[in-house]
Amino acid sequence: MLRIFFYILLFVFLTITTQIGGLVLILALLLSKKIKRSFRFKKTIVFLAIYLFSTFVIVPLIAPIFGREKVRHSSQLYPTTYATVLLNRNYVRPQLNDLLHSASTQLEGQKIELRYLDANFPFIDGFPLLPHISHDDGKKIDISFVYVEPGESVDSRKKKSISGYGVFEGPKAYESDQIEVCKKKGYLQYDYPKYCTFGSINDELEFSNRLNVEMINTILKERSLGKLFIEPHLKNRLQLNNSKVRYHGCQAVRHDDHIHLQL
Repeated sequence: MLRIFFYILLFVFLTITTQIGGLVLILALLLSKKIKRSFRFKKTIVFLAIYLFSTFVIVPLIAPIFGREKVRHSSQLYPTTYATVLLNRNYVRPQLNDLLHSASTQLEGQKIELRYLDANFPFIDGFPLLPHISHDDGKKIDISFVYVEPGESVDSRKKKSISGYGVFEGPKAYESDQIEVCKKKGYLQYDYPKYCTFGSINDELEFSNRLNVEMINTILKERSLGKLFIEPHLKNRLQLNNSKVRYHGCQAVRHDDHIHLQL
């Protein structure tokens, strides 16, 4: 009974985090029984082999049936962390791929690279990409902010946390503090990403007002962009007056560690 309970929990966890992991787990358990030879970590090795083959070969072939494709990487566009790719959280609709590549190409002259975080799973509209509440239709993606080292040196390979989330550019003393407003209203989840950093790193990096304004304004020029979410204090600080720049509401989480784009 304990073993069955463990596999049920594992199935749920893998499905929530990768979408395909639960199904791969079942296949791995069945295939492991077919393999007569006994060796250490047999189930784990079989699972990893099927999972990696599925992630990099099978899933990209099937995803277009559901109207989605992998984010196409380039020298100007790549994931903040490759865990996003390994967990199948890097799928978007073709129109969003085009938007990302158009914006990243325009930013090349500014020496700014687009680094993306969670996008969507490859299959099924409405399937939640937890912990997000809206990344379920291929139309959304999170983008990391631009940080600089002391002296304004830009190194896009560096980030403020291992996950890419959870290290905030919070409001200054003279700026509005929507975070406290939401927490006082009882939305305690509002700043929960601080528990999802998996470790803060590169403390020397500084938020660049100039480069983030350049990046965001370039993205805002894309006609297919529907909305861009950012925390109100950063919207005011960066003087983002475009009507597509919106506030996401207290029911979501704070957006001063990344921006959210959607078609």
